[in-house]
Amino acid sequence: MDVEYSKFLEAKNIAISYYGKDINVDQINKILFPFQKDVTRWAIKKGRAAIFLDTGLGKTFCQLEWARLIGARTLIIAPLSVARQTVREGKKINIDIKYVRSQDDITDDYNIYITNYEIIDCFDFSMFQAVVLDESSILKCLSGKIRRRLTELCSKIPYRLACTATPAPNDNTEIGTHAEFLGICTHAEMLAQFFVNANREHTFIVGNRTYRKKGSNKGGTEWRLKHHAEKPFFKWLSAWAISMIQPSDLGYEDEGFILPKLEIIPHFAQSDYVPDGSLFFTSLRGISDRAKIRRSTINARLEILKEVVNNSSDQWIIWAGLDEESRAIKNNFGAIEVKGSDSSDYKAQTFEDFQDGKIKIMVTKPRIGGFGMNFQNAHRMAFFGLSDSWESWYQCIRRQWRYGQKQAVDVHVILSDIEQAIYTNIQRKDAMAKRLRVGLIEHLKNYELEELSLMTTQKVDYKETVEMGNGWKAFLGDACECLKKVDENTIDLSVYSPPFVDLFTYTDSNRDLGNSRNREQFFSHYSFIIKEILRVTKPGRITCVHTSDIPAMAQRDGYIGVKDFPGDVIRAYGNEGWVFVGRAFVQKNPQAQAIRTKSKALLFVQMRKDSSDSRPALVDQILMFKKDGENKIPICPVDNGELDNEKWIEWANGIWIGIHESDTLQYHTARDKDDEKHICPLQLGTIERCIKLYSNPGETILTPFGGIGSEAYQAIKLKRKAILIELKESYYRVAIKNMKAAELLAYPADLFSINMEVK
Repeated sequence: MDVEYSKFLEAKNIAISYYGKDINVDQINKILFPFQKDVTRWAIKKGRAAIFLDTGLGKTFCQLEWARLIGARTLIIAPLSVARQTVREGKKINIDIKYVRSQDDITDDYNIYITNYEIIDCFDFSMFQAVVLDESSILKCLSGKIRRRLTELCSKIPYRLACTATPAPNDNTEIGTHAEFLGICTHAEMLAQFFVNANREHTFIVGNRTYRKKGSNKGGTEWRLKHHAEKPFFKWLSAWAISMIQPSDLGYEDEGFILPKLEIIPHFAQSDYVPDGSLFFTSLRGISDRAKIRRSTINARLEILKEVVNNSSDQWIIWAGLDEESRAIKNNFGAIEVKGSDSSDYKAQTFEDFQDGKIKIMVTKPRIGGFGMNFQNAHRMAFFGLSDSWESWYQCIRRQWRYGQKQAVDVHVILSDIEQAIYTNIQRKDAMAKRLRVGLIEHLKNYELEELSLMTTQKVDYKETVEMGNGWKAFLGDACECLKKVDENTIDLSVYSPPFVDLFTYTDSNRDLGNSRNREQFFSHYSFIIKEILRVTKPGRITCVHTSDIPAMAQRDGYIGVKDFPGDVIRAYGNEGWVFVGRAFVQKNPQAQAIRTKSKALLFVQMRKDSSDSRPALVDQILMFKKDGENKIPICPVDNGELDNEKWIEWANGIWIGIHESDTLQYHTARDKDDEKHICPLQLGTIERCIKLYSNPGETILTPFGGIGSEAYQAIKLKRKAILIELKESYYRVAIKNMKAAELLAYPADLFSINMEVK
């Protein structure tokens, strides 16, 4: 492989910079388990990282050792209820942490400080060199204003660490906000690179109507990971985040990290609730209706709770959702209540008293005590009602059901009978989350082992092969490398359509020109191919490049409009020594394009609503470039019988009409199951015009992005020789079939007597 090209491909790999430093594992406190030491050492070397360790795996020890060993003044930001607990945990490993409420509390006596998310504006972040977000999943729960403010405040801090339980693998928001906080990329950039708008898959447009398929999402944008982006995404994620559900996920021993038995016990109270204006109850409705149901069934549910709690001498946490529920539990059980309006000192002290066994029954809401706290001193809890939030359910249970818990954990769920659908929904979400989390860990495993230096770098699959037929040669491989196997000054004409910048649409390979993160990287890659086409083309001969303007999208590009891709291609060719000699526009049907691309800019309804957001259809452009020098063999299409004056006038018009958009080779069978789009082969009529105008029969036509073989097919059919190069194997296989079919059309009677050798 060419050294320069090899370096370029290496640079295309998604790389995350190192901002930290190397330390010896012996510098880490001996109380930490081996996996905790490795994760901590990795995070210190990264300098900016996320630790996604499941509840009870010791994130607090990891973050405190990170703060100590990074050796800079550090501010830890934690939920209100967690800060004092972190101070207590620090004492176990001889780390002194000072709880502070404002910059005035910062002194030279400490190097590590901790505060709460609610008061971040009370601090001068320029006075800190490191920041830790504890329970960082709160990033997705904070209002957009607070989250953006936090990200902005930390943007110039050199060392950043985010710690939370393993994120929900189907929640791109949580991963995106973490990447943004750490300075990896913005949430929008992450979506543009690895995800696709799933809503668009559920719509289709006919005329001036937009139809939505059954089952599509109507409430906001849904994103899913592109199929070909899975490997690049997980490799990217593992470069800045370590995820673990249990130590054995990455080959460590699970001793000391085996969860005890968990028993979920539902109870349903009879209810006679009927919504206002109805004769009988039919189904659960919105939030206000659900709150009414909970209020109307408090007494019935209290009777069940009494049977459960009064027969036990153990400590209990009771999770309430409404103020009325919390008060009723306090009054009926003598429970200690923790409310949102209580002072932070009272909340912290109450939680500590519960942890120390001084309180038998504590009642609070999930958003107050359900995140980050360690309540494994108890092993019984009750949900006095449920919301539809799986995360709230999971986090509350994990306050007791943690590694290190010695008892089986009993979780009682007390609902009215008409709320069974909520319980069923939570169980469904829980089962799905477990499957997805296991899948996430499995996908990340090898990349994370590589990050932790426990495994060698994985090899990237790449193979080359070549097949030949009567008048054609086909390479499977990278055009940048396969073109080097074509002799200099041997190509009479090249015709092709380059990929556009469209990440992970057809492959996950770095060799795929479309897999470029931006325009600059795309054209840097493209330049290798443009140079090689120039080398192999005969002096004075032509290359025809099919292009089109490209829609600019708000999510990907930051604006809605059109990008001048043909202009960029013209400049790229000029930079490598080609001479731009002209272009032809291929007429397109705007309604057919509207149906295919789902562009509102082409709809009748948009024209009637506000035509300032309408635009013409994007037409194909065939750009013609010439290699400098004298053409030694004249091209004479009239003498060849392939062109006459009348047709010349039509083709020389500059606007090619009469080319049907459906005039393509059959391409659906070439699509892999993971491809995001069908390949878009060039119309055969367009290719025919290029070949007849700029080559003679018997000459050699090159297509460096062969696809399913449309250009090679037409070349063979028109009695030319063809050289095809294609990177994607499924397309290559179809291209071979199409070239063989073209042989039969070109030489039906004497297929085996004529030998058109391709050198």
